[in-house]
Amino acid sequence: MDFSQHTLLQVIPKLEGGGAERTTLEVGRAFVEAGGRSLVVSSGGGMVDELEAGGSAHVEMPVESKNPFLIAQNARDLAALIAKEKVSLIHARSRAPAWSCLQAARRTGIPFVTTYHGAYSAKSALKKLYNSVMVRSDAIIANSQFTAEAVAAQYEGKPYFDRAKMVTIPRGADLSRFDPEAVSEERIETFKTLFGPGFRIVLPGRFTDWKGQREVVEAAAILKKQRPDIRATFLMVGRMDEKPDYVEELRELVDQRGVTGSVQLIGPTKDVPALLLASDVVLSASTRPEAFGRVAVEAQAAGRPVIATAHGGSLETVRDGETGILVPPGDSEALAKALIRLHDLNPEERAEMGRRGMMHAHQNFTTEAMTASTLSVYQKLIGGLGDGTNGKGS
Repeated sequence: MDFSQHTLLQVIPKLEGGGAERTTLEVGRAFVEAGGRSLVVSSGGGMVDELEAGGSAHVEMPVESKNPFLIAQNARDLAALIAKEKVSLIHARSRAPAWSCLQAARRTGIPFVTTYHGAYSAKSALKKLYNSVMVRSDAIIANSQFTAEAVAAQYEGKPYFDRAKMVTIPRGADLSRFDPEAVSEERIETFKTLFGPGFRIVLPGRFTDWKGQREVVEAAAILKKQRPDIRATFLMVGRMDEKPDYVEELRELVDQRGVTGSVQLIGPTKDVPALLLASDVVLSASTRPEAFGRVAVEAQAAGRPVIATAHGGSLETVRDGETGILVPPGDSEALAKALIRLHDLNPEERAEMGRRGMMHAHQNFTTEAMTASTLSVYQKLIGGLGDGTNGKGS
């Protein structure tokens, strides 16, 4: 694909760590490598330097705001940017900026793409209408089949929804980052020291009440009671600044359950590959369905068995009994049993599960496959191969 005559504009609320943000960087880099120009509009964040290092230019704009007046102003500013930079296509990755993008696309006549990085729930008609901007585009990308089906169930039959415009493109992972051969033993040892001795278990993910941290603490207590012979150490790693009250509640729960010596809560790390490779088992314990479940894919890429909750994208990314174990969401007893099962495997059996996971990840969830599929969507729209509604939305 040759995009040498084209400029891509992606819009995302902010550039802090996360799956949507990582995908934005990866698609921008791929577009540049295909000869195009890549612009990203956001309100800023810690990933801007990395974005620019990948060849994309960043434009700061308050697109994370849900204020209707700011959304309208952002639409005008985006339209002006599109005209100035001769943008060929605009791609929104969240609802508030998507409303601005839709208006800007209508004003300028360029194709409009949206990506569902999660399946949004809506209890009221007003919220459902607000969410519907994501299906009013010329191409709708869902990051898993679970997401695609959830979106279709919400909007099937609506005049502004055309399922033919939807394509499923699984979230990719930069698997080269998680190749055990690419991570030094020194980096791994840093995290092994944090774990301490014993059976090392990690739960990566920001601290919020649906990511399963409570259930992991309860599972640690069950494991300690049922199998005192297992010296298990748990690290829960992620951003703590968003919900400090919840973090404090977790610390109190750790103390109440008597697992202070085996469960640690620590802040985020940039060296996720070394963290995963220092562990024996990686957890994805979300009590709400993950739209995709990047942690499970990255863990498998690192050759580590995964225990994930059996709903959402995990049903597509983890092969139960082959690359990991699926457990019912919110079930700490089942989680403890799965940990015991993996602990009791001999080292070669656990390593073989890891090897199967690596193969599964490399066959199905590469960044290269994700970016190639995304650029193919762009090519069809830019090339005028769509259905004639480019730049108008619904």
